[in-house]
Amino acid sequence: MTTSVSKYNAPVRSWAPMLAIALAQVLMSFNVASLPVALSGMVKSFNVPPTEIATGIVVYSLSVAAFVMAGAKLCLRYGPVTIFRTTVVIFGLAQILMVVSWNAEMMIAAQALCGLMAAALVPSLVALIADNYSDKQQSTALGALGSARAGAGVAAFLIGGVFGTWIGWRPVFAVMIILSFITFLLSFRLKKDQGNPDVKIDIIGLLLAATAIILLSLGFSNMNGWGGIMAKPGAPFSLHGLSPAPVMVIVGFILLQAFVSWNRYSKSKGRTPLIALEVMDSSSEKAAVVAMFAVVSLEAMLNFSIPLYIQIVQGQTPLATAIAMLPFNLSVFFSALLVIRLFDKFTPREIATAGFLICSMALIGLSIVVNNNWSEWPVMAGLIVFGLGQGALVTLVFNVLVSSSPKSMASDVGALRGTTSNLANAIGTAVAGALLVGLLSADVMRNVVASPIITPELVTEVDLSNINFVSNDRLAMVLEQTSATAEQVQKAMIINETSRLNALKMGLVVMALFSALAVFPVRKLPGYTSANIPAQK
Repeated sequence: MTTSVSKYNAPVRSWAPMLAIALAQVLMSFNVASLPVALSGMVKSFNVPPTEIATGIVVYSLSVAAFVMAGAKLCLRYGPVTIFRTTVVIFGLAQILMVVSWNAEMMIAAQALCGLMAAALVPSLVALIADNYSDKQQSTALGALGSARAGAGVAAFLIGGVFGTWIGWRPVFAVMIILSFITFLLSFRLKKDQGNPDVKIDIIGLLLAATAIILLSLGFSNMNGWGGIMAKPGAPFSLHGLSPAPVMVIVGFILLQAFVSWNRYSKSKGRTPLIALEVMDSSSEKAAVVAMFAVVSLEAMLNFSIPLYIQIVQGQTPLATAIAMLPFNLSVFFSALLVIRLFDKFTPREIATAGFLICSMALIGLSIVVNNNWSEWPVMAGLIVFGLGQGALVTLVFNVLVSSSPKSMASDVGALRGTTSNLANAIGTAVAGALLVGLLSADVMRNVVASPIITPELVTEVDLSNINFVSNDRLAMVLEQTSATAEQVQKAMIINETSRLNALKMGLVVMALFSALAVFPVRKLPGYTSANIPAQK
């Protein structure tokens, strides 16, 4: 690898390896970001509700979160370069499966395979950055990784919007087959490494962690469909009338604590735990993990909510979704890269506090101005401001985790990042769907009860126990099968329109409150700038 010496006498390495690392991040992020853009196309192709397409996003993120710790150990055993190349190739094969999918189940299986590959790829990226760069270059590389993630979102929305509108959703995923091949070729510019065959994977720890994460994700994902407390008819089973969703969440948290205890026990016996808990020993590192979970889940909520509304409710094209989301994605891209310039002047605590407050204000502003026209400048301004806070936070908390741990724990930091961000993405997407549907159901029921035009007889003809986001055209088709009069149909249309918009507005307010709450834990982030950072532990 080509190196030179900076004016501070620190070696400056070539950025060529970073291109391969960044493209691998683009590959994963492009895949996830493409799913919301392809929402309407998949709904039409597979003839399923939008929430089932969202299952693909949840399954991908769930696979990464559940097995990324094992992926980190594979990186140590076989070397991050070997894992990098292998997973990139299989990721490309999974995209072939996406392109030829003929039903939702096949699409979800392809996303599960993508998630398993990403589980090993995510920690390898952090390890490769640690192997190839140090000091200021390392911070820049981490910022570039965050920008690559955001840039992939921009590309996915633009390419997905154009292809989805005029060609179809399948060519969007064909792009990733080509990208996988290019990334594999560029991987030969990476610094060669050697694995350690003595590294073992803690099977008990893996089972505890994977089971806990799966239960947490399933529990949160199905709170609305299965019931928050008492079981609904859609629940697969009940525990003496109790919904399985909250039980799964509680058991998930118990198993997560058992996993932490097992890790400590394994270390006390001289064995290698599934993840080195030292990467989150201090209160500042724990705060960084909480902040990462909060910021990624907020992004997932917004990335699901807006495409859902534009494509399913308004019936607009994927290109319209891309244009609507472009201000947000561009602002995330630039702020993720440029926030590094603030590290010398402001502490992580100050930047994170400002970032979450900015996100809260942007979401409150959006809840006030959002309407059926996403091109209006107040809406665009709100998305831009939210993106600025979002991009800055993602880069910041990642830098805190990496800079707080020695190079030997880089893959563990990567595993922690992958577990946290993908669990947050899965839960954020699931909670957004449950939250919006729950708010919609409550508002529809309130308006139906208050309306003298919608009679109890008509209500019995329509299944109001399974309310979801539908267009007026779809609602009209349902009402055609009932005894509804023209006046009742018109009133139902008005209720549908107002309730959908009210649900989105209320959902944005809930997201803003969640962002504001994150200000409290980030007060424990480091209170030093990069100019006076203490020595690594």
